[in-house]
Amino acid sequence: MISLPPVDRAQLVATRRDLHQHPELGFEERRTGALVAERLERLGYTVKKGVAKTGVVALRDGGGGTGRCVLIRADMDGLPVEEANDVPYRSRYPGKMHACGHDGHVAIALEVARRLHTTALPGSVKFAFQPAEEISDGAEAMVRDGVLEAPTVHAAFGIHLWNDLPAGTIGLMPGSVMASVDQFEITILGKGGHAAAPHQAIDPVLIAAHVVTGLQSLVSRRRNPFEEGVVSVTQVSAGHAFNVIPGRADLRGTVRTFGGRFYEEAPQLVTDTAQGIARAFGATAEVRYRRLSKPLVNDPPMTELMRSVGEEIVGKNRVIDGVRTMGGEDMSVYLAKVPGAFAFVGSAPPAGKGAPHHSPTFDIDEESLTIGAELLTRTVVRYLEAAG
Repeated sequence: MISLPPVDRAQLVATRRDLHQHPELGFEERRTGALVAERLERLGYTVKKGVAKTGVVALRDGGGGTGRCVLIRADMDGLPVEEANDVPYRSRYPGKMHACGHDGHVAIALEVARRLHTTALPGSVKFAFQPAEEISDGAEAMVRDGVLEAPTVHAAFGIHLWNDLPAGTIGLMPGSVMASVDQFEITILGKGGHAAAPHQAIDPVLIAAHVVTGLQSLVSRRRNPFEEGVVSVTQVSAGHAFNVIPGRADLRGTVRTFGGRFYEEAPQLVTDTAQGIARAFGATAEVRYRRLSKPLVNDPPMTELMRSVGEEIVGKNRVIDGVRTMGGEDMSVYLAKVPGAFAFVGSAPPAGKGAPHHSPTFDIDEESLTIGAELLTRTVVRYLEAAG
């Protein structure tokens, strides 16, 4: 049985609060990356900087190049949100905030690295401090830069601090737990004119309204009701004056699924709907559809391994099955290539409701940091012991 040093809760909290005060957006995480690299180098890890532009990869080779290698991933980026919390550690950067817990993820992974750096392991552990999760580009960039190679990664684990669950609980289940993330952009090209003479124009604003309604029918009428799916139009822009019908309207939005037929058909359905409606009004529609990340799928054996660790930490009845979300996560990129598991670590106050993710009042119960650090550290050890 491998013995581990205790969690340094004070250091965990201090690191998280420091990062919370200095949030950086995707592919801009220079201060965060420098802090991470300095800490890991001090611990004696082999560190590679500038992976996927601002990412950091650290390796501790405990198997002489012949054993198994397990990857721990932590995302580093913040969001373009103005923080509304009145706390001593509030963001110092106007218009930027750690509104999704990535500050905690980085602090947790650094604590896992600290606890493992002198521990005798029957294999290797690699840490991927990843940029740009919020824009769904970071994981693909890390993989392109070889994070799963040299040495080859055999399993990958991660966590997400989760304000839909109270601190002291863990959400974990096999299969699809987070949705695919697709982005669409639609440009409707009509004919501008005077607002008082709409018959002389082809109104792209009116057409855009019909397209928004038509896209909602994809979920209600074109999707198998036994398949989960969400279509949301989140941005609409057109015109510059109250008395002018513009010549163009732009829409942006997202499609979320857990895979299946609707996932496969969504790009064509969105395109056909927008173009068909536009054509009926005498306009044209240009559609750009982009797949950002696939559904996040937990490997059953790896999930069971992680669950057994979680039950030791918080108790069997506090590891909750059935926790899923239509939110997306590019951890799915790693788990599509190697088996692994991704857990939701409850971070809301046990006696109250936590603020939603991506909101200006988002914050966490910092006890969740200790639980996250324990869960990932022990999972690494359990995996390498079993693999050995």
